[in-house]
Amino acid sequence: MYLSTRSSSSSSSSAFLRPSRLRFASTLSTVPSSTSTSPVSRIFSLLSFSRHIQPAALFSVNYRSFSFSSALPSLRYSVPRWSHGVDWRSPISLRAQVRTASSDIEPLDRNIATMASEHPFRGIFTSLPKPGGGEFGKFYSLTALNDPRIDKLPFSIRILLESAIRNCDNFQVSKDDVEKILNWENTAPKQVEIPFKPARVLLQDFTGVPAVVDLASMRDAMKELGSDPDKINPLVPVDLVIDHSVQADVVRSENALQANMDIEFQRNRERFAFLRWGATAFRNMLVVPPGSGIVHQVNLEYLGRVVFNSDGVLYPDSLVGTDSHTTMIDGLGVAGWGVGGIEAEAAMLGQPMSMVLPGVVGFRMSGKLREGVTATDLVLTVTQMLRDHGVVGKFVEFYGSGMASLSLADRATIANMSPEYGATMGFFPVDHMTLQYLKLTGRSEETITMIEEYLRANKMFVDYNEPQEERVYSSYLGLDLADVEPCVSGPKRPNDRVALNDMKADWHACLDNKHGFKGFAVPKQEQDKVATFTFHGLPAELKHGSVVIAAITSCTNTSNPSVMLGAGLVAKKACELGLEVKPWIKTSLAPGSGAVTKYLHKSGLQTYLNQQGFHLVGYGCTTCIGNSGDLDESVASAITDNDIVAAAVLSGNRNFEGRVHPQTRANYLASPPLVVAYALAGTVDIDFEKEPIGIGKDGKGVYLKDIWPSNEEIAEVVQSSVLPEMFKSTYEAITQGNPIWNQLSVPSSNLYAWDPNSTYIHQPPYFKGMSVDPPGPHGVAFIRTVLLQSILWSVEFSGRTSIHMAAVVAMIK
Repeated sequence: MYLSTRSSSSSSSSAFLRPSRLRFASTLSTVPSSTSTSPVSRIFSLLSFSRHIQPAALFSVNYRSFSFSSALPSLRYSVPRWSHGVDWRSPISLRAQVRTASSDIEPLDRNIATMASEHPFRGIFTSLPKPGGGEFGKFYSLTALNDPRIDKLPFSIRILLESAIRNCDNFQVSKDDVEKILNWENTAPKQVEIPFKPARVLLQDFTGVPAVVDLASMRDAMKELGSDPDKINPLVPVDLVIDHSVQADVVRSENALQANMDIEFQRNRERFAFLRWGATAFRNMLVVPPGSGIVHQVNLEYLGRVVFNSDGVLYPDSLVGTDSHTTMIDGLGVAGWGVGGIEAEAAMLGQPMSMVLPGVVGFRMSGKLREGVTATDLVLTVTQMLRDHGVVGKFVEFYGSGMASLSLADRATIANMSPEYGATMGFFPVDHMTLQYLKLTGRSEETITMIEEYLRANKMFVDYNEPQEERVYSSYLGLDLADVEPCVSGPKRPNDRVALNDMKADWHACLDNKHGFKGFAVPKQEQDKVATFTFHGLPAELKHGSVVIAAITSCTNTSNPSVMLGAGLVAKKACELGLEVKPWIKTSLAPGSGAVTKYLHKSGLQTYLNQQGFHLVGYGCTTCIGNSGDLDESVASAITDNDIVAAAVLSGNRNFEGRVHPQTRANYLASPPLVVAYALAGTVDIDFEKEPIGIGKDGKGVYLKDIWPSNEEIAEVVQSSVLPEMFKSTYEAITQGNPIWNQLSVPSSNLYAWDPNSTYIHQPPYFKGMSVDPPGPHGVAFIRTVLLQSILWSVEFSGRTSIHMAAVVAMIK
């Protein structure tokens, strides 16, 4: 990947390292660097303790490619270590090593010092005045570039452009990178590579624990080497939300919330204590305790800045997160997507992430949704369209007249499912609807004014009341919102959309079809089988398609007041007509934030949800990620003993077989109101238009249309029940935790006290035995074996067997 061998007059064994891009860390301090080849140790050497030395004092080779630009000559490399006696991993005055190593490198050193002295785009660094006088801060003005190409760029690419300009130091980010982004229309098709430095990092607890473990181990290494452990901290803001641990063990109970939280803490006490220690030990890190909400909904309602004001410098909010549905924040006009743990840690430590400059699919929306159609129906339709179009590795940017009728919550629903339709992100530029949502969720008037003024000044705000510049996209799609119809997706993939009117026929086709994404291969003679059993003394039965799990869950939908209150209205109408969910169906409600509970209670609709078994079970991902809890033993036995294809219906984002629950082979994604409807029907084998859901208290059949609320009814209850003070009160107390969290005993030390008996959290070995003076050159073990294997592979893939076999014989001798 990095080496191209060339002869050298100084050493017959030397070669040239030709990285495609050499990056230099400009904020590093004197620390020892590990000789370990682990990713964490490489990050450790890159971070090198974040205090200021001259940029040339430490060469930091970024993960993204290694390529010297034309200004940087090749650096000679000798096997097995760097040539000229330079140890590039040594923390000891690397500048001095470089200068004494080779006169060829001295001009490079001087050039680096010159490049670091002034920001290449200092001429466009300007003030943003406040409307009443004074200034909000300073920013890098895209308008001041006077480059007509900017007006044609997608808004999502403008965020990458601003980041490249602001972080341009000609070390980690070069002017060439800025030009690549400016020339996006021509460079994106060529798959060029650019650096991107996100403004912050978002973690959930499962993926966040390893990151905090690595930081803790770095502090131990600092102490062992005689330096200050407190220097180890994230260099960008890090938000960690604990939401992946709660499970729907206890349901259909007023006490379910507390009972499940008690169980959650019993199972995860060690992890939670460790994260609580991290919350107090590290600067620049916020840990949101368990029981507070789902990470993406908390990010949307509270953590999302939209525009940062950091020490008087304004810039767009952006992030990477260690969860694929980080993309939900794109609905707020904040660029964010999911990455792996190592990429997130590198971003935490101030390193730019490498990415291919993406193509952008322009998705034009027009019209408005019809009566009875929800945002969930829309996102399932969009998911199917984009999967068919092919958007892997691309951004999708939504625009058009239809934006005026889509609430921010509707947009967030669509952005959330970017992983399901395959895009890196699904982006909605900031407009007036965004500002209204910021006000609804309790952001201050001054903050909202700053956001609008900055984005307007920097060509990042969409005003649909003004003529629109024609932006260029890599490809185009369009959807008239009036064409969207009620639907679900399943039984095994989120992109397998089924119109509600076609559901019964599709279900029977799935029973007939051979095993696959749309098939269960149930023999005809077995399809009408009925499994009878006793549920806590009550007679019960299951058939193929019987619903055994009905869950209002997931950040995808629980962040949207219209569908949550819509579900409450369905439950209310069902109660009034005398319908009731069968007691053996495992029903649950797990919203993404406490604000949902507040508006469900204010509207009075939580009472009706409780009557239908949808009690609050926790604030977390629960069923959506498979934390469904066990089915009742009698239900589980009936499924297993009779080989029933049982169904789950959930308002989640993924429904792969085995993910929701091992015993629900059919899993359908649906809006929260439809989750309640299917729970009432007790089966997915139903045509809601022609068949009644159940028999009402008057003895007549009750159909879906009888309990489905109108758009006007939903709008009225949203208007009267969803209030800014609900979000303010929810998030003012979010870091205070709960009594169980606050009672966790954690050390006050800035170093973590590792428990040698722990079966979960151990001190990583990456930095053990590390010294300030790295060991000298050493040989390469097992090189004959490696070369032999390489030759044998080459034999397999080429026809020049005789030449390669001769080499093998020589190796053996």
